[in-house]
Amino acid sequence: MKIQPKIASPIRYRSGRKLNTLKTFRPIKLKNRMRTLVIGDIHGGLRALHQIMERANVTTKDTLVFLGDYVDGWSQSPQVIDYLIELKTTHNCICIRGNHDELLLEWLNKTKENPLWYKHGGESTVLAYSTVSVETIKKHIEFLQSLENYYLDEQNRLFIHAGFTNVNGVDFEYFPKMFYWDRTLWEMALALDKNLKIDDLSYPKRLTLYNEIYIGHTPVSRIDKTIPVFMANVWNVDTSAAFMGPLTIMDVDTKEFWQSEPLPNLYPNEKGRN
Repeated sequence: MKIQPKIASPIRYRSGRKLNTLKTFRPIKLKNRMRTLVIGDIHGGLRALHQIMERANVTTKDTLVFLGDYVDGWSQSPQVIDYLIELKTTHNCICIRGNHDELLLEWLNKTKENPLWYKHGGESTVLAYSTVSVETIKKHIEFLQSLENYYLDEQNRLFIHAGFTNVNGVDFEYFPKMFYWDRTLWEMALALDKNLKIDDLSYPKRLTLYNEIYIGHTPVSRIDKTIPVFMANVWNVDTSAAFMGPLTIMDVDTKEFWQSEPLPNLYPNEKGRN
């Protein structure tokens, strides 16, 4: 499998926290530059993943943090997992667990039938796995079982699929499933009064624990966006690749990001989760 296929198309990016600058980007060669790149929800869109890897000019010096939801939506969920398994042998990858990944694991283990899952992207995944060998399925189960609930780096930046509910942080979470099911963290960051100071007694404690929090799970298309959105100290990198948006990879230090084509353009004969 080729890790970085060539894509003959213009590379575009936006930079800065306001993300309001749009221009053609030509890769700059930076010697000994080790980046941390965060990748949003993929949802079976392998073609989009190929594009962002090429457009961000990913190298083996980079640390890649995948925020989960590798499956359910477009038709290449098994191939996305194959790609990530191989990528981990050549690159420094941190793969976070998403709720859709957990749902797939339950189905592959034959432990749970979930008709609701089929309606939210699972049907395309079930169809895709109909041609996957038993040996490959075993490897995929091992991969899904190995996923991390979250990653906290040396700069006190938290990478997590959905959020957490305990006001003392992830180490004190009573309900670990909230790491990949919660929506209250993002809703709180969205609703927060922007005039409220961080030292105010009413400032939410959950938003003071980490320098930055990177999440997916809740598509920013719900607020009519298709680029990463920054609220309080939370970056939402789910740019709606499961639906009508692009897939995004973002440099967490510079806040530059690169995007694929909108997924319906890459899979014109499919509906994704639309």
